[in-house]
Amino acid sequence: MSDPVISVRNLQVEFVTRRATLRAIDGVSFDIARGEVLGVVGESGAGKSVTGAAIIGLIEPPGRISGGEILLNGRRIDNLPPEEMRKIRGRKVAMIFQDPLTSLNPLFRVGEQLVETIRTHLPMNERQARDRAIDLLTEVGIPAPEKRIDGYPHEFSGGMRQRVVIALALCAEPDFIVADEPTTALDVSVQAQIISLIKKLGRERGMAVMLVTHDMGVIAETADRVAVMYAGRVAEIGPVRDVVQRPMHPYAKGLMGAIPTLEAATDRLVQIPGSMPRLSSIPRGCAFNPRCGEAFARCCVDQPAPLPVGGRHVACHLYETLEAVR
Repeated sequence: MSDPVISVRNLQVEFVTRRATLRAIDGVSFDIARGEVLGVVGESGAGKSVTGAAIIGLIEPPGRISGGEILLNGRRIDNLPPEEMRKIRGRKVAMIFQDPLTSLNPLFRVGEQLVETIRTHLPMNERQARDRAIDLLTEVGIPAPEKRIDGYPHEFSGGMRQRVVIALALCAEPDFIVADEPTTALDVSVQAQIISLIKKLGRERGMAVMLVTHDMGVIAETADRVAVMYAGRVAEIGPVRDVVQRPMHPYAKGLMGAIPTLEAATDRLVQIPGSMPRLSSIPRGCAFNPRCGEAFARCCVDQPAPLPVGGRHVACHLYETLEAVR
């Protein structure tokens, strides 16, 4: 892999409450190279969106980054003052949010919002910024952009609004984009178009993309690598085909086994018993041990570290045991 655009090292994020300090992210590490899409999957509450928000500096009190490092093109950004991070956000890092209606101001025309964002980050006058906004709308597939640029958000369909949000994220040509559930509110056919667009733009512009989703179909179609998260930790990370077809961590096996396939006719899909633990009651040792059919005594005591196995990293004591036997 080429030099990473984003490097996350042992990231920890905590939320301070009156009763306790809750650790939402606990030791997450990964790299994303230029032009690469890293898919991040897991159940609700796994820490996917919090990880993305931490990278681009959107963790608000009572949340805080309590440990680890985040590097953008080799420069540490997690400890920057808010004003300096604000300059980087939008210019070097950007985010595509889940609901385009919350990302666009309904009182302003789409063109006004694009032009304002462009002029905030790039040295352009009004005319130049408007021309660039039209080019961006063309690039993301908005028909008749010279006319639609003067429309209000409510005049666009859901899929078209999401394309406008993508254009907003691309305004200043960032090096890294977090796409947080970008297709959840869209029809299936429109989802495919948006995913294809994000993948295409990432390749053509050489951006690193972190795609947060719970949809394994989206991951299989879009991502180069996938990180499976559970209870604020990365359970398994590796090439998407390997993880989808031959998962190694028991939790990843459960997730992949719950996906119906056309090749194999089964009466019942795999079911993972129990539910994701609350932040206030994460089990000791491996957080997945109460739901794991392969857990043994050590799983209830020691937290497993990510272990390199066959071109990927798996945080599971089973593979430490196998390595010892070999």
